[in-house]
Amino acid sequence: MNTPVYDFLKEYEKSGTARLHMPGHKGRMMLGPESLDITEIRGADSLYEACGIIAESEENASTLFGSLATAYSTEGSTQCVKAMLCLAAGFNGQEGPLLLAARNAHKSFVYGAAFLDARVRWLYGEENMGLCGCRITPKALESALKEAYRAGEKPAGVYVTSPDYLGNMCDIKGLSEVAHRYGTLLLVDNAHGAYLHFLEKPVHPLDLGADICCDSAHKTLPVLTGGAYLHVSKGTAGRQGIQNREEAYRLAKQALAVFGSTSPSYLTLASLDLCNEYLENKAKDELKDTVKRLDALRESIKEAGYRILPTDPLKVTLDLRGLKTAVPAGKDLEYEFYDGEFMVFMFTGNNTERDFALLKNLLCSGERPQYGTFEHLPVPAAKAVTTIRKGILAQSERIPSKDSAGRICAAPTVSCPPAVPVVFPGEEVSADAVAVMQKYNIETISVIKDGRG
Repeated sequence: MNTPVYDFLKEYEKSGTARLHMPGHKGRMMLGPESLDITEIRGADSLYEACGIIAESEENASTLFGSLATAYSTEGSTQCVKAMLCLAAGFNGQEGPLLLAARNAHKSFVYGAAFLDARVRWLYGEENMGLCGCRITPKALESALKEAYRAGEKPAGVYVTSPDYLGNMCDIKGLSEVAHRYGTLLLVDNAHGAYLHFLEKPVHPLDLGADICCDSAHKTLPVLTGGAYLHVSKGTAGRQGIQNREEAYRLAKQALAVFGSTSPSYLTLASLDLCNEYLENKAKDELKDTVKRLDALRESIKEAGYRILPTDPLKVTLDLRGLKTAVPAGKDLEYEFYDGEFMVFMFTGNNTERDFALLKNLLCSGERPQYGTFEHLPVPAAKAVTTIRKGILAQSERIPSKDSAGRICAAPTVSCPPAVPVVFPGEEVSADAVAVMQKYNIETISVIKDGRG
């Protein structure tokens, strides 16, 4: 596997060329990597009009993932999620498209839907997993699609998050079969699952029938923050009348360009480029070993008395609901996510034996945890008063969230993690939503000025 982007940067670094171009640091060191940080100079290609080294690298990635077309993002899955929605609307020729979406959508979905003036019909999981979890079943999706068709509407796409922040995985194969039976696309936010194609048994959304998906490479692969992939599957071509890879690639680039900066990071591009070499030569062996060690670690944690959620292979998610004893604090390790009900730890092949040992010692050498009963905090049901787009564009004011019941949300208010809004723009804030915001320490919310439900 060649690495054309990285090779170009290294050759330029050694060339001694006078840098009479951006960026302003001119390759002189402050952080360390400046000598490889360039802009679109001769030979460096251009991310959204790629026909040289970037296009070559992206084709390498496409081959590795088995996609029809794969395109890079240097702005994470945030950019790719919006591009996915744009592609789905374009494939179906819909203005103001209807989207069926799992309620635990990332806030980037909000901005993509606003751009398209999309109508969103929310799907709710059968199990209450709080704000982050929303595992949609094929049966529930079929019911929602039947309802849409009875109303004379054809959704442009079905949008789910899998794995989600807690590590829950949807039945992508079953969902894709239902979606295709009703003539619509399955879009998957696979931000946490870029590695899934490289397991002993591949379970990447592309392997299971998804049409379009995005992967945050930086979350689970050795890629700099912001590196991500937008994939179009081979099966999508026949269903959408796409003639060939070139057309799919052009459309993916076009959709990404709508939302992307004209100054993409070449350092991030180089890390995506080098990751191709890693995926071809090292990923499968490292993942096999890491998954095996994590299976053993989970068993030890269970034996110590903790409840663990079934998750994607690289997460350890403690179920703390009803826990009466405190989780021990570890000064030498940092978790990915904690909300009082769940605690998430993420591993990759780059974690060391020490990392595994620290977590095992933290959870398995102290007081045995004691569980009791717990009360579910209801997931707020949506009551849309206006569209997402109108909510975002309306004149707004910021008020204490505790006083927001009955007001109409103007913008998503949530930190990352988990970046899943409690209330979406255009929706009336319910008492349940206020309770959830208080739980997540969301103290203020943007609401439509003088607007009430």
